[in-house]
Amino acid sequence: MLKIEKIVDLSLQLTNDTPIYPGDPEPNISVATTLEMDGYNLLHIHLGSQTGSHVDAPYHFISEGQRIDESDLRLFIGIGVIIPVTEKGEEEAITLKDVEPYLDQLASGKIVLFYTGWSRYVAKESFFRHPYVYEDVIHEMIKRGIRTFFIDTINIDRTGGTEFPIHDAVARVNGIIAENLTNFGAIDFPNPLISAFPLRIVGADGSPVRAVAMKVDYKIDTQKN
Repeated sequence: MLKIEKIVDLSLQLTNDTPIYPGDPEPNISVATTLEMDGYNLLHIHLGSQTGSHVDAPYHFISEGQRIDESDLRLFIGIGVIIPVTEKGEEEAITLKDVEPYLDQLASGKIVLFYTGWSRYVAKESFFRHPYVYEDVIHEMIKRGIRTFFIDTINIDRTGGTEFPIHDAVARVNGIIAENLTNFGAIDFPNPLISAFPLRIVGADGSPVRAVAMKVDYKIDTQKN
């Protein structure tokens, strides 16, 4: 029997005020029909593929890379390894030294969560001057079998630059990046099961997600009827 004991929501609220990467389409969520006028409630939702909490497919940065509907669904679920780097300041790199204590926990099929705590600045200008991951960190993790990387900032690379080395490195191994997440600090249990499945948007570079961390109790019922 599988029992889900706790669920932590890792997703930002999706509204017209949800922060977007500079230059991306602005979200526009409005009423399309109402129960009183049309017999049912329905919203009109206009979003960029990278709006809110989202995942990036390799195609986001490599033209021949897998689209989001082509990515292996196993990349969007796995046991999470949380790497706390909450002491990092504005535009400060997360280095190999920062992650070294956690490298032995990494293995194929696991998901890395870089916990910066930066989502607390979501309504402030400093939100875009977030910490970012240094390239050799990702290369070391890829060598250890990691293909899925989560971060609670709007970008795993530095925002405002013209180079995206982390996106490029992950795309080259058909990996997945999830950005603009939140609430990593509420994961207060070991071995969280992380899930962030995308919409099946054909040919897309990415998709909004509802990301969660679950405390799961696995029990095998050996009692026979």
